[in-house]
Amino acid sequence: MSERKGIITFKGNPMTLVGPEVKVGDKAPDFTVADNGLAATTLGTYAGKIKIISAVPSLDTPVCDTETRRFNQEAAGLPGNVVVLTVSQDLPFAQKRWCGAAGIDRVVTLSDYRNRSFGKNYGVLIEELVLLARAVFVVDANDIVRYVQIVPEVTSEPDYAAAIAAAKALL
Repeated sequence: MSERKGIITFKGNPMTLVGPEVKVGDKAPDFTVADNGLAATTLGTYAGKIKIISAVPSLDTPVCDTETRRFNQEAAGLPGNVVVLTVSQDLPFAQKRWCGAAGIDRVVTLSDYRNRSFGKNYGVLIEELVLLARAVFVVDANDIVRYVQIVPEVTSEPDYAAAIAAAKALL
């Protein structure tokens, strides 16, 4: 498995990303994650839809909480053929609890806890923390990556407007 250094920091400290660099124009890598009911979920689960995939370290941290709430608000203004997925290493039970407490109803939370296939396949697994880096991928209805944003500092928020604009450009 490849490693990439110098792309992100966590609280100013350089981190190592495990996995390949996913680029605009690439076929989106498949993955197997768990939904809130522990069912296996893959990229194919959302076939034919435009996917905004938000990778976060943990929903139980302030920036991830803010980011997921913001994407939930943004999702309310998007048509039904656009799905917003938030992937983290949090256990499905914790994700379900967090969504209920936060009133999240438009974002689908998915857990990469089993084998970290999302993190490894999308090149966003942080080796030192065994958490996902903060990143946003927009994947079109044909599973081609159309937008990639790896947030340079894990404790910073992504550029929401750019990600939403990339998804809207595919409508």
